[in-house]
Amino acid sequence: MTDAEWAVVRDAMPVPAWLEGRGGQPEGYCHRQLVDAVRYLVAGGIARRTVSADFPAWDRVYAFFRRRRDKGLVGEFHDRLRDRVRRAAGREPEPTAGIIDAQSVKGAASVPAASRGFDGGKKVNGRKRHIVVDTLGLLLAVMVTAASVTDREAGRTLLERLRERRHWRISLVWADGGYTGCLVDLARDVLRIALTVVRRTDDATGFVVLPKRLLVERTFAWLMHSRRLARDYATRTDTSEAMIRWSMSMVMSRRLARRAR
Repeated sequence: MTDAEWAVVRDAMPVPAWLEGRGGQPEGYCHRQLVDAVRYLVAGGIARRTVSADFPAWDRVYAFFRRRRDKGLVGEFHDRLRDRVRRAAGREPEPTAGIIDAQSVKGAASVPAASRGFDGGKKVNGRKRHIVVDTLGLLLAVMVTAASVTDREAGRTLLERLRERRHWRISLVWADGGYTGCLVDLARDVLRIALTVVRRTDDATGFVVLPKRLLVERTFAWLMHSRRLARDYATRTDTSEAMIRWSMSMVMSRRLARRAR
């Protein structure tokens, strides 16, 4: 992480209670080293016990990651970066439209049977990542489930999470054909969201770029640049969600650092 990028990250990182004398034991290492180590694990896809000797001990790095995952600080840090990226692009911090989609990935042997399944459409045994992004491709909400969970089943919970994460201005969400049915009525009547399904035309053959759908596919491509996300290794689904937010935070902090230069 360059000095310019660290300046962006340091300014956006929330200050936890244990650093303000309100309980807990503070970290004994430089925060820049710890953040660099977590980003190294996410980008390189290595096991946490094999972290390079240039970083703090692996158990200290994992403790740093775990405390911020459990306290919700990873999500707050990610959201602060997203707000800044939107402002830098001339947008309001809170979006009014989004795109929803899902991605199935293979699960490693460390993924327990309770949170893994088989996606018959993609022929993938593992987990599924459900995300909502804005029109810039920035992450708004994420949920990791077993791959056997359908898009419609997860879509309701994900849209409810979207409302809970202060995105009260969202009134329009684009989706693919997997989100048809009663979910469209529920989103309109209960959540006050117009869920619009973007379909392929009957005469379309081969690869066709569909309006708005390409935005969320581009976000999945950004995530796959992180080798840790090429396959799901985490025992807990909230760990997988935290890894996704760390990956997106790298995308956004680098973008802000380039603008600062």
